[in-house]
Amino acid sequence: MRLRKDPARPSPTGLKPPGFDFLKPSVAPDVGQTPSSSLASRARAVVHFFSTHQWLAWAVLAAATFLAYWPCLNGDFVWDDDAWTLKLEGLFRTPFGLKEIWTNLTALQQYYPLSATSFWLDYHFWGYRTLPYHVENVLLHLFGVWLFWRLLKRLEVPGAALAASFAALHPLMVESVGWITERKNVLSLVLYLGALLCYGRFARFWKDEPQTTAGAPPGPRLSRTDYVLALLLFLGADLAKATAFSFPAVLLVIGWWKRGCLRWRRDVLPTLPFWASSVGLGLVTSWLERTHVGAQGPDWALSFAERCLIAGRALCFYAGKLLWPANLCFIYPRWQLDSHSFGQWLWPVGIGLALSGLWLVRRRIGRGPLAAVLLFIGTLFPLLGFFNGYFMRYSFVCDHWAYLSSFALLALAAASISLLARRVDAPGLASVVAIVALPMLWIQTRSHSVIFADSETLYRATLTLNPNADLAHNNLALLLARAGNFDEAIPHLERAAALRPGSAHAHNNLANAFRLTGRTREAVEQYELALKLEPDNANTLNNLALLLATSSDASVRNGPRAIELAQRAQRLTLSRNPVVLATLAAAFAEAGRFADALKVQHQAVEMVSGQPDSGIARALQSQLRLYERGLPFRESNGPDSR
Repeated sequence: MRLRKDPARPSPTGLKPPGFDFLKPSVAPDVGQTPSSSLASRARAVVHFFSTHQWLAWAVLAAATFLAYWPCLNGDFVWDDDAWTLKLEGLFRTPFGLKEIWTNLTALQQYYPLSATSFWLDYHFWGYRTLPYHVENVLLHLFGVWLFWRLLKRLEVPGAALAASFAALHPLMVESVGWITERKNVLSLVLYLGALLCYGRFARFWKDEPQTTAGAPPGPRLSRTDYVLALLLFLGADLAKATAFSFPAVLLVIGWWKRGCLRWRRDVLPTLPFWASSVGLGLVTSWLERTHVGAQGPDWALSFAERCLIAGRALCFYAGKLLWPANLCFIYPRWQLDSHSFGQWLWPVGIGLALSGLWLVRRRIGRGPLAAVLLFIGTLFPLLGFFNGYFMRYSFVCDHWAYLSSFALLALAAASISLLARRVDAPGLASVVAIVALPMLWIQTRSHSVIFADSETLYRATLTLNPNADLAHNNLALLLARAGNFDEAIPHLERAAALRPGSAHAHNNLANAFRLTGRTREAVEQYELALKLEPDNANTLNNLALLLATSSDASVRNGPRAIELAQRAQRLTLSRNPVVLATLAAAFAEAGRFADALKVQHQAVEMVSGQPDSGIARALQSQLRLYERGLPFRESNGPDSR
């Protein structure tokens, strides 16, 4: 005989059966309603339909998400994507490269070996065709959204599906989903939420976990499998991106929220291995960011008070963008900090007052709002300015930094809407919010995802909102220069040099553009400025030496000065760079020292002998023939009889 479940019997979990609902109405929709209440009734009818056809609801949400990101799915690699793809080709070609990715802390831009492994697999599956990279990012994002929904349902958070829909379509997520480099974010999120689900089952954060056996002491029934799996997933999340370091603190916040107190044996002790891993990998990441990536120097010379100002304003900034995601920008203006300004202290003081207020009213409104805000702050903590990050050189805030932390406030917003609907006895309120808000978010997400289609679009969109973004000026100029559009490139380079007068790199790039357009005297001036700022830059030394040795303008050429500069570049590169040696040979030839020129040029040719058909090998051989004839090399690659 087949047993049938009694539909009137409550679920033993104490939860409603899982369904895709924004908040199911407490009563069925009234089919006899008049047109005056058509918006609410139709919204409730739509939601009721999808809540009873869960698979269809997820299919619609997935399709809407893919359509929102459609403009960038076939897009090119943009800024920094090459650091995780093209520049790692040497590591991607063989399995030994995969070993290097995991064992060498400095093999990557940052020690995120799991993310790099995903790019290693991409390279072997489809090379550098960008469509699969983008599709994977969207799929990982959607999987993370599904896990987020599952977690909220298990934690009995009202409005779980509304929160998941917000997360799927919110435009603040675009930078993490549409930018290939931020595979780190979406991959880490999936592992992070998976770890939370496993640990929640281990720690019995929800009601339907098995009770302890008769006579056993009170507390959770330890499940080694769940615990070990949670630890492994957390390690994976941290090795995908170090922002997952907040995980053990999140466990404690959730434990306090669900139980009202924390106990050493039940709550704190199990998190110690997570803390050890988190702190250890966090210290490695911080050290690499400063010493390997370069997050140190004047741009990061901030006092503790200034870092507090950054933190307070950044928290308000991200919360504001979640509430009203207008004018999202790839590089936001870098704030001018003044620790003596009363107005700037309002940001961190306001955050402190908000936390105090939520603590004081926790008995009346519940611990949930305070827990959500603590989760938001805690997951953002390493990106609030207290630790040096390279991107702080350009801006103190960045959309993709708020990816993980955004989920906490989105859950709070959805829960607040659902609970408000219950309080005011308006069961259709959450449905109306969903029907109105989600299409608006979709439109903004689709519009914002366009900027990640290619680098030029990205930089032009950035400069529209932030005209002083020197990175965008510089990189857009380089793109224009490569396309031969020097007339448009030079004004951008001049603006980058003006915005960062202390940047040797900016002056060097401007000098290169002047040189390519025949403005050699201005090029010399910019190279000299770059060398004053950075005297031991081998690239700038080589560029100026080559110009002084080979310029078609006789009034610019200066053989002795070219020899001096080229020899400094030679020492800095330990005589191992064939391009620098060729520049030194050209300088010797300009000074009439052809025997020295031939000797050095032969060394350069020997270095590239293994690739005789390469462009550099052919160029070096051509220059060698000139010196054998007693002729100097000029920019036009032709002899100059003078």
